[in-house]
Amino acid sequence: MKKFFLCSILSLFMLSCSNNDTDAQTQTPTQPTKPEAKYQTKNVVLLVVDGPRISETWEAANKENIPNRVSLLNQGVFISNFKNNGTTNTNPGHSAMCSGVYENIKNNGTELPGFPSIMQQWLKFTGADKTKAWVIASKDKLEVLNDCKLADWKGKFQPSVDCGVSGNGTGYRDDLITMTKTKEVMAKYSPNVIVINLKDVDSYGHANKWDEYIKAIKTTDASIKEIWDYIQSLPAYKDKTTLIVSNDHGRHLDANGGFAEHGDDCAGCRHIEFFAMGPDFKKNTTISTGNYEQIDIASTMAELLGVPAQYMKGKIIKDAFK
Repeated sequence: MKKFFLCSILSLFMLSCSNNDTDAQTQTPTQPTKPEAKYQTKNVVLLVVDGPRISETWEAANKENIPNRVSLLNQGVFISNFKNNGTTNTNPGHSAMCSGVYENIKNNGTELPGFPSIMQQWLKFTGADKTKAWVIASKDKLEVLNDCKLADWKGKFQPSVDCGVSGNGTGYRDDLITMTKTKEVMAKYSPNVIVINLKDVDSYGHANKWDEYIKAIKTTDASIKEIWDYIQSLPAYKDKTTLIVSNDHGRHLDANGGFAEHGDDCAGCRHIEFFAMGPDFKKNTTISTGNYEQIDIASTMAELLGVPAQYMKGKIIKDAFK
């Protein structure tokens, strides 16, 4: 009886050990595999050249005013029929590019956009510090791009700003200062989302100074290459950054009053630029099909950055992707 009891105890012990070994084998945790990123782009820079007519840039006879973009096209994509189908003024145009919604907001910097920008949405989605998203503008009134009127967003998730002389209401500054500020911000904070405004083309247009207007177009063309070269020189940006170049509006055709003004629905005011380079874009490509427009920029930025497009009305410009 005693022998039988000892054997039973031993059998139970061995069975327990066997079960424990089996449990240990079946319950060994495995390291979760990180999902592969959909795109190589980690940063997006939107550079807005304020107010050139397409007839003096991509549609000039020999494209003589934009030699740098012509050369850079072998690294990117140009859309030849890109349009602003909203209000063809500075603040509404910039707001449409950033929020993906056309709105006729006031053009003087006294009215916020109605909907959050890609910067606000990205900051909320990622929880990143405000220094990781910036608005850097020659025009002070564009400081309104860091906020919106929508109740759940107003005053929240605001990107950092460096606009005009010293903020909204302080006046415009030269583009050279904006270029310097942009490079300083990139070097110091390595932001993932940047919106840049260069205003000199628009300013000389309004001044009705043709020669200076053309010179400003050439200068901003050089600035685009300068920013792209700077992007490629920084480890935080090289080969993982998309640069999008566009316009808030064009200018009147000669038949509609000439280059000095803008603001209506003439073809000169509506026809704007879309030029982009980055790791997820085709190279040496011109797209002339599809009805792409200004509000598509925000949707495309959101797609590249993996942000849900909660309010945006535009399309993703997938024809430009590899």
